[in-house]
Amino acid sequence: MKLKINKISVVLWLLIFQTFASQGFVVGDTLPELVPADKHWKETYLINNLLKKNHYRKQELNDSLSSVIFHNYFESLDYNKSYFLASDVDYFSKYEYELDDYIRKGNVDVAFQIFRIFRERANTRIDYVDELVERGFDFSKDESLDLDEEKQPWAKSNAEIDERWRKIIKNQALSYKLAGKTDEEIKESLTKRYERYRKGINQYNSDDVFQFYMNAYTSAYDPHTSYFSPVSSDNFNISMSLSLEGIGARLTQSMDYTVVNEVVAGGPAYKSKLLHKDDKIIAVAQGDDEAFVDVIGWRLQDVVQLIRGKKGTVVRLQVLKFDEGTGALPKEIRLVRDKIKLEEQSAKSEIIPIYNGKETYNLGVITLPSFYINFEEARQGVKDYKSTTRDVKKIIEELQANDVDGILIDLRYNGGGSLKEAIDLTGLFIDEGPVVQVRGSDGSIDINRDEDSRVQYDGPVAVLINRFSASASEIFSGAIQDYKRGIIVGETSFGKGTVQNLIGLNRMLPTDDARMGQLKLTLAKFYRVTGSSTQNIGVTPDISFPSGFDAAEFGESSRPNALPWDQIASSYYRPTNDVSPQLIQHLQTLYNTDMNEDVDLKYLQEDIDHMKEEKEKRSLSLNYEERKKEADQEDKRIADRKNLVESAGTVGEEVTDDKDEETKLSEDPYLKEGLRLLSEVVKVEAK
Repeated sequence: MKLKINKISVVLWLLIFQTFASQGFVVGDTLPELVPADKHWKETYLINNLLKKNHYRKQELNDSLSSVIFHNYFESLDYNKSYFLASDVDYFSKYEYELDDYIRKGNVDVAFQIFRIFRERANTRIDYVDELVERGFDFSKDESLDLDEEKQPWAKSNAEIDERWRKIIKNQALSYKLAGKTDEEIKESLTKRYERYRKGINQYNSDDVFQFYMNAYTSAYDPHTSYFSPVSSDNFNISMSLSLEGIGARLTQSMDYTVVNEVVAGGPAYKSKLLHKDDKIIAVAQGDDEAFVDVIGWRLQDVVQLIRGKKGTVVRLQVLKFDEGTGALPKEIRLVRDKIKLEEQSAKSEIIPIYNGKETYNLGVITLPSFYINFEEARQGVKDYKSTTRDVKKIIEELQANDVDGILIDLRYNGGGSLKEAIDLTGLFIDEGPVVQVRGSDGSIDINRDEDSRVQYDGPVAVLINRFSASASEIFSGAIQDYKRGIIVGETSFGKGTVQNLIGLNRMLPTDDARMGQLKLTLAKFYRVTGSSTQNIGVTPDISFPSGFDAAEFGESSRPNALPWDQIASSYYRPTNDVSPQLIQHLQTLYNTDMNEDVDLKYLQEDIDHMKEEKEKRSLSLNYEERKKEADQEDKRIADRKNLVESAGTVGEEVTDDKDEETKLSEDPYLKEGLRLLSEVVKVEAK
């Protein structure tokens, strides 16, 4: 039988405190007591109703979902099971199937109780870190760290969790030692890191705790539905403008880590192609000479202030890459701060001559960082407002004036943007017809069409995508593929086929003086003209290039509670049939030959295989000599490759007589192979 909330709420805090005291739970006297604010029950009520009425996934708030929320919350606070004990989770398990009733009433007391214990456990762990650092470590001992942290059970005792932490901190100390730090420097760095982390944990306020809990709830619907507290909303809105004066990355916080949430097209980070979504920034340094400042445990706004700076100045980051294992050493990235101008995010083009047999084909490359539009100018009726389609149309006219034989559209790292621009851009390459279908949460289906019968370019087309191509990029590439208008090459795309809207909760209660947060809500889903959704599965290329990203690890399909792929009725459309099954089969045969013969592609495959081998390691040695040997072997592998490239001059089969372009294409085998296959399409169509 479910507990009656109104009976519990009166004595809840007293009972919980007495129970924890009897079980040895100690509440620090110096820390402020975290309790829900009066506004939180109203926000909970609003969020629950918005999810129930407007979310695309029609999902009942019941005991089953309560269990998901329960586990989401513990995971969000302690993903690696490094703080809570099994007894903590067991104690709160009596609420596992009760949270739905509490949420309907706007009651979030349980979330605050759990967080108070988390805070106490975290402070206890940091106390233990101080002891470990003071004692030092024996790096000659043969032992290892288990890298399957998320699969391990909750620790049953303090001794068990102490041993986990001893190995975690020893690994961090060993990483510092391998990076050249002295014992004193290691001690100082670790002490400062965890004291900052302690400070960050202890500074969390009731709005922070409420946000953690509400996101445990919203993420049970899908990974793109989330709640922003008032401060987080401010930080998000500020970052939308301030991030444009720095490295061009929007950041978020995941407990003690600063995580890249988005790389802004056209910015220093985007141009470097070294910083990606979900990378963790662990240290920041000013200029080329200053020492790194460890930022693990810092609050987000403080990290942002450290990264921002004057245009033209250098900032260096130490980054834990999202696609590397726990034992990987951080990568150093050097960026020059800049202000991102709209033109930097704009489409750009170049013409690259490509050999194919005895012929040389001039191929145009259009690089498109995002699907942009100046909404303000468009609303004001400005005649020449800036947009993706307008810019690409001008570029195509310029390429046609230079008699290009084919055009490749590079959508790698293009995370999307304006739906209208994806539709209008498709219209430059096809006759009028449907481009994408959108199904709302009420089941209604809108067919978005290109109404312009004019075709700007009817020549050979290739579209290059990778795992970071998402949303509007998938709409465009999917339409080009469905209309058989061009070949799609590269990696399978991200698989985000959903639409979100941001709702300010104060709009729902305009007379309430309390400042509330915002809810980002998934309202609709994209479908290709064939009726197939891009959700979860993305766009599969006609010719798939080597990829280091497994769908189970990166992309929409890797995210818990992602909306599933499904299919609706096909819309009526007329394919061009410019691309036939026979042409695809022919290109696949050529690609297979290139993979066996082209040195650049061989190196690419070797690097991907090596990366996957490293990620598959389930343990990490904590012995200095063993780790030093592994590091030396990796350094030698990289040096040998570099020496081979330098001694060989041009690597791989030459595809152009332009030496600068040859060097660039050798460093970008994806573009090189995409152009080589496009040249074959031109050759076939010319027969």
